[in-house]
Amino acid sequence: MAKDDDKGAAKAAAPKEKKPPQAKGPGRKKVAEPTGPAPKYKRTQPPRLKQLYRGTIHGQLIKDFSYTSAMQAPRVMKISLNMGLGRAAHDAKIIDFAVEELKAIAGQAPVITKAKKDIANYKLRKGHKIGVMVTLRGDRMWEFLDRLCNIALPRVRDFRGVSPKGFDGRGNYTLGVKEQIIFPEIEYDKIDQVKGMNISIITTAKTDNEGRALLAYLGMPFRQPTPATPVAPVTPTPVTPVPVGTQGAAA
Repeated sequence: MAKDDDKGAAKAAAPKEKKPPQAKGPGRKKVAEPTGPAPKYKRTQPPRLKQLYRGTIHGQLIKDFSYTSAMQAPRVMKISLNMGLGRAAHDAKIIDFAVEELKAIAGQAPVITKAKKDIANYKLRKGHKIGVMVTLRGDRMWEFLDRLCNIALPRVRDFRGVSPKGFDGRGNYTLGVKEQIIFPEIEYDKIDQVKGMNISIITTAKTDNEGRALLAYLGMPFRQPTPATPVAPVTPTPVTPVPVGTQGAAA
């Protein structure tokens, strides 16, 4: 009991710290709190590939395919990034990591895709989260295409070019990426696992040749066919006939 009384007396004897007086009245400054959405980034000049298309590629396509109107020249409409995650139906953390990674890659918040029906073999229920996707248009589309062709794809291991057979017959091209770490926005130490994605480039081209020419001018590194090495003709060695009588003598 004596100890408790000593502690109480010590607390009462300790002087209390006084806070400095705050200014009151009209002279007091109030800190303005931010309200509404964040300010948008103001671009000083259009993306590099967009300028290149308008200045050079558009006119070159008109000459190559002999278009009668400038509106017939193919152009890129949108780019879709789709990351399928079948394991996410049983582990919700995979979706969270995928959303942050795709957001860093595309510069835009992705949408979570859900299963449309039940599949018993995969233990999948309708409404389960199974992937993320994002669609890019405008300046973000041009910037992503520039980074994909000139920065990300050359970082693929043993890269020899993308396949020129990924067209669907109507000028649209689909590319598969096995590792998301080829993008410089992804830090290898912060990922939970290696994930792949499908990248679909939608164009206004009517044929595959027009779409292939458009993407080639934009810098898509298509794989070049390896030339066949000529094989030297084999000259048969002459066979000398052996006389019939000498065969028995040699034996």
